[in-house]
Parts: sequence; C-alpha cells; structure tokens
Amino acid sequence: MFFTFDEASKKINEGALLHIAGTEALLRKLPKGRWIGGSTEYFMTKEGGKVLGDHLLMTEFPYESFSIKSYSVADIENVAVDAYNNGFSILVAPFDSAVHKKYANNAADFKDMFLKNIAGWIAGVNLNLAGQSPVAVDGQTAETFVDRAVALHCKVPDNKTVNVNIVNIFTPDENSPVIEFQEEGFTVTDCLVDGRQTALADYIAKNRIDTKLPMIGDYAGNGINVSFKSIENGAVSLYSSVFSGIKYRMAKSISDYAAAFHSRLAELNDANIAFSCNCILNFLYGELEGKTIGALGGPITFGEIAYQLLNQTLVYVTVTD
Repeated sequence: MFFTFDEASKKINEGALLHIAGTEALLRKLPKGRWIGGSTEYFMTKEGGKVLGDHLLMTEFPYESFSIKSYSVADIENVAVDAYNNGFSILVAPFDSAVHKKYANNAADFKDMFLKNIAGWIAGVNLNLAGQSPVAVDGQTAETFVDRAVALHCKVPDNKTVNVNIVNIFTPDENSPVIEFQEEGFTVTDCLVDGRQTALADYIAKNRIDTKLPMIGDYAGNGINVSFKSIENGAVSLYSSVFSGIKYRMAKSISDYAAAFHSRLAELNDANIAFSCNCILNFLYGELEGKTIGALGGPITFGEIAYQLLNQTLVYVTVTD
C-alpha cells in the first residue's frame, strides 16, 4: 500500500495502472505512466490513521481498458459521459478550486451522472505546513494541476458488477428543527429554521451548535452531510454546497468515531474493494490517528465523491462477480 518514492517510480515504470496519493512535492517528481494522483498527507490503513509526508499510497488496478483525462470548469460536466458503461471512474479535484466548486454545485445535473459509477476525492494539504497547494496529477502527461480535475476511467470485465457505496456514521437529530436554504452554495447567511427567517450564524451561536457535527440533508431518504468550515462576519462557510428544496437537520453527536466505523465496516469483504477514501474531518474530530476503523485503507480527503460531493463520509467502490 505505502511505497517510497523509488519504489513508486519503479512500479510506474513497470507499467502498472495506479491511483497515487501523497505530497505535492513527491507527486510532481514521479515519472510519466499509467496513473493519476492527488495530494494529501493523511491516510487510513489497516493499522490505523497515519500522517506521512515521505511515502506514497498506491492502489493498483488490474484492468486493461482505461482512459485518463483532465477536466476544467468548462468540461467537468462530461466526466460521466466519458466513463465506461461497465466500470468506474476515480475523480480527483484540488480543494477550493473553481472545478471543485462547480462539481459541488452542479454534479447532480451532469449528463449520465447516476448512470455511471463515479467516485473520488478532493485533494488537500497538510494543515500544519505552509507552502503547499492541493493538486491533481495526470500521470500520463506528468501535468500537475491546481485548477483542473483528473479522472481515471476503468472498464471492468462484463462478468463483474461495480457499486459505489458510502458509510455515513451520522444520523439526523430528530430534535433538531428543519433548516432550509433559499440561497445555494458554499457560503450562506440566512436560512429558514422551521419556516422562520433566521441568520444561520446567530442560530448556531444562540443554540450553541457543535459545528464539528454536520447538517444532514434529506435527499429522497438518503442522508447527505454538509460540514461547517468557518463563521466570519455573519457568513457561514461550508465544505460543500447547500441546496434549496432540501430539508436539513443537525446530526446527532458521535462519542466514538472508530467504534462507529468498526460496526459499519465489520461485514465488508475487503477483497472486493477496489478503492476507498475517508474525510479529513472524521480523521481530525474523531482523533483517528493511530486508531483502526476496519479493513479499509485509502487517502484521507478534503471532500469525498460518490456521484455528488460529500463531507464527513467514507466512500468505497466494490467490484464483484
């Protein structure tokens, strides 16, 4: 799973088809090959959460049919169109880039989005180190992007079935009022709380809301998290967009993140898991460094993709007979 720079370079030069996560500095130096990458120094492993700046996490795929493509704001809407009918795509976008925000705001309306298997993550940085940039990398061209997303589209054999899955350890607090938004996006000021016009920042302060907990939107019975980033001058910044027409509630608190994940992941067959990632907020708020959550390993991310952009969620892709 983890490789030194020299070991990773050797694997690339041998022609392996790879997804790679690591520091911007290491990713920029890797040789050209059949790979895509994204920046992070946070990882989940079978041995527990780790912060590593001197190794690269690599996932190898055994598929012969694939394509690698980068996307700008102008053409990110084609990511599902370019995906294989029987396969999956791993999409990596740099945090806080225009393409990240466009995907967050519009992915549900992209052509073929829910007809293909789209997963992936938002690349980030080490929060304690200055001078880094979130990047996505097209290994075939050795181009490193701060403003484009990169996708690895894989075709699986016809006798295989792909599923994109999420593990959300949060549930709505039934005692929370319903929160709705008329303005959409990553930054909001006003909302409706049980139908009454309210400044969201004031509501959070007055009710001593724990902003380590996400709001959970009801998407036709599916709970989708929206996490809080910051509150400044009455504006509430979020890690993904809120949408009008969706009813949100605050989440119930979680006393033990690792135990919550363990209970949800205990039944998984990790042999069928082709890719997984988990959120930086789960890592930080759950203090997961050094703690195991189950068999899944992968990058810790600044946003997760399971068709749409998600927060505080674990995403995994399975390929089964």
